[in-house]
Amino acid sequence: MQFQPAIALDGPKGVGKTETARRRAVKTWRLDDEAERALLLADPQFEDAPDGTLLIDEWQHYQPIWDSVRRRVDEGALPGRFLLTGSATPHTGRGTHSGAGRIDSVRMRPMALYERGAVAPVVSLRALLEGKAGKISGASSVTAADYYRAIVQSGFPDLQRLSERQASRAVGTYIQRIIDQDLPEQGFSVRRPETLRRWMAAYAAASSTTATYSTILDATTSGDGHQPAKTTTIAYRDHLRQLWLLDPVPAWAPALNNPFKWLQFSEKHQLADPGIAAHLLGLSASSLSDSRGASMAGPLFESLATLSVRVAAGAAWAKVGHLRTKGGRQEVDLIVESFDGAVLGIEVKLSAHVDEKHLKHLKWLREQMPDRVVDLVVLYSGKEAYRTRDGIAVIPLALLGE
Repeated sequence: MQFQPAIALDGPKGVGKTETARRRAVKTWRLDDEAERALLLADPQFEDAPDGTLLIDEWQHYQPIWDSVRRRVDEGALPGRFLLTGSATPHTGRGTHSGAGRIDSVRMRPMALYERGAVAPVVSLRALLEGKAGKISGASSVTAADYYRAIVQSGFPDLQRLSERQASRAVGTYIQRIIDQDLPEQGFSVRRPETLRRWMAAYAAASSTTATYSTILDATTSGDGHQPAKTTTIAYRDHLRQLWLLDPVPAWAPALNNPFKWLQFSEKHQLADPGIAAHLLGLSASSLSDSRGASMAGPLFESLATLSVRVAAGAAWAKVGHLRTKGGRQEVDLIVESFDGAVLGIEVKLSAHVDEKHLKHLKWLREQMPDRVVDLVVLYSGKEAYRTRDGIAVIPLALLGE
C-alpha cells in the first residue's frame, strides 16, 4: 500500500477481499449495487473523491473503471490511492488494459491452516526461507482426523464456525453459484451444468498431480458414456481460472545456472481450496479415513499444505512452484523461492512418521543447488517437530506459520 498507487486484490469469492480492503479505505463504491455504481459513473475521474484510499468493490460490474484507475495512475496518483476488489480478471482484448505496470496485484486465498486458530504455529516459513530457522522443536496435538476435518471445512472465513455438514452444504451452494451466476456474468453460458460439474469433479480428482488435461477429459464421462468436446473443457478451464477457482502450482526451474536436465513443465493441479475438491468428490472427513476416500486423503492433505505454504510465502513476497523431472524420477512437492533466489524445498507426506524414503528427493535437490538451497522441510501429519541428522526440518503441518 505505501508504494503503489493502485492495487487489485485478486482471488475467488468469499476469501475476505472486500473486508480487508474496507478497513483501509476512506471511501467505498460497491459496483454490484446499482445506486453506488451510478454515483461512481457520475464522477469517473474521481474529481470529487476525498483524499486517502478509495475502494472500488466488485469492479468487474463496470469494467471501464479499471481503465479509469489506470489513467489516474498515469497522471500521478499518490501511493495507496486505489484499491480494487473483485472475483474475476479483466477481459483483456475487449478494450480493457491488463493494468500491467500500473495496477499491482496481490493474491488473496482462503485461510491457511495456521490462520484458523486451532493451533499456534511455532515454525516460521519466512525464517526457513531466510536460513534462520535454526533448531526445530515443538509438538502438535492435531491428528489425521483433525486434518481431514480442516480439509472438508475449507478455509473460507465465513465457514469456520459452522459444523462440518453446514460447511459442506455452504461449499455446495458456493459451487452452484459459480455455475449459475458467476460464469454467466463473465459472459460464459453454461449449456450443460451437469457436464461442467463432472469436469470439475475430474479436476478435483487430479488434485496434487500433473495429470494431462486429456486425462482429465477422459474422466469426464456421464453414465451414458457421453463426453464433452475438448474445446468445451478448455473453455471451462479458462473461465474458472478467470474466477480464481483453479489455482494450479506452476512448474519451477531456476532462471540462471539451471543444473537440472529433462524437467517436466506441467503444472500441478489445485482448486482454490481443498474443501471445494472434497465436496465435488462427495467426500467427508470420515470418508477420507476409510476405503471410500482413502485414495484422495494424501492428495487433499497436500492441497491443504500447499494452500498454507502459498499464503505464508505470499506474506514473504516469495513464489511457489513444484519440481519434477521427466518420468518422475525426482520430484519435490513445493519449491519456495525468495526474491533474491534463495530456495526452500518442501515435501508433503500424510504420514505419522518420516523415514529415509521421504528425504531422498530433498537431499537430491540440495546436491544440485548447494549454494542456493537454504533449508529443506518435510511437512507431515505426525506430532513432533525436529531436525534429522541430515539437517532436514520435519514439521507437523499444523505448526507451520508465516
